[in-house]
Amino acid sequence: MRDCRPRRGVHDVDRMKRRLLSLFGAVVVLFGFTACATVQETGRKQVILMSPAEEASMGVQAFAEIKKQEKISTDPAINARIQRIGKRIAGAVGRDLPNAQWEFVVFESDQLNAFALPGGKVGFYTGLIKLAESDDEIAVVMGHEIAHVTSRHGAERQSQALLIGLGGVALGVGTRNDENREYWMLAYGLGSTLGSLAYSRDHETEADVVGLRFAARAGYDPRAAVSFWRKMAAKETGGRPPKLLSTHPPTADRIANLERIAPPLVPLYEQSKAAMGIAPPAATAVAPAAVTTATPAATPARVAPKPATPPPKPAATEQQELDRFLGR
Repeated sequence: MRDCRPRRGVHDVDRMKRRLLSLFGAVVVLFGFTACATVQETGRKQVILMSPAEEASMGVQAFAEIKKQEKISTDPAINARIQRIGKRIAGAVGRDLPNAQWEFVVFESDQLNAFALPGGKVGFYTGLIKLAESDDEIAVVMGHEIAHVTSRHGAERQSQALLIGLGGVALGVGTRNDENREYWMLAYGLGSTLGSLAYSRDHETEADVVGLRFAARAGYDPRAAVSFWRKMAAKETGGRPPKLLSTHPPTADRIANLERIAPPLVPLYEQSKAAMGIAPPAATAVAPAAVTTATPAATPARVAPKPATPPPKPAATEQQELDRFLGR
């Protein structure tokens, strides 16, 4: 007897897959319209699925737990130094973070590390402070960490993880009758992991770009980032994972990028320093005295130091670096 029951053919399965993918695409587009944000300092568009208040609350709670677990430094000199630099960097952000309550804490540890959390919570380890000999070097690190907060990188990563999870669910349902289902899921998992790592590296580069501007605006020399990361490179031991499998860009690439983006910010640094009434470095101050005691050949010597301070570059130079980062 002929079986007249409807059967699900290949075309039906393909149609179901297309519908699920279309549904997932519609969800992504909806999120893109309803949860779109912009990094103000670079103009990069983001998809963020949580409010700034929720993000700040999570950061405050996490920081409180860290302070319970880590040993807090009681060294008055180190604490005063981090507080002074931190307040200047925070003031140079140029906009208030929603629900931010700035707090700078020094942790007693040899770790070469620092971090910032939503809500304005910043932690520095004494190991890194000892490595960074100058206030300028500490400032560029702090600017980088605070740039992660102002750019809402943490919330963006969580939002990406949620969307990746939704995509995995849609793919799992759409391929449940596919004999190659395991391969599809494996490929999706690998692709999403590599994509997430790439986003993380982009966040680090963006934090360098934005953080150097914060440091320069606070009157700290952005070129100190190059000397600091050379010290970090000298401390690296063992092999590093390939670039595609790393959350951070290779140190050599990072140094090369900093060498390119720091010089255009020197005029901003000098203007900010002058506006704050900060005295120029001692070497610059004693140069005239050396000239007055020199032989008659001192006249050309008086002209020689001028190239040491490059003339201010047009504002377009810095914008070109932002365009390079954004791929415009």
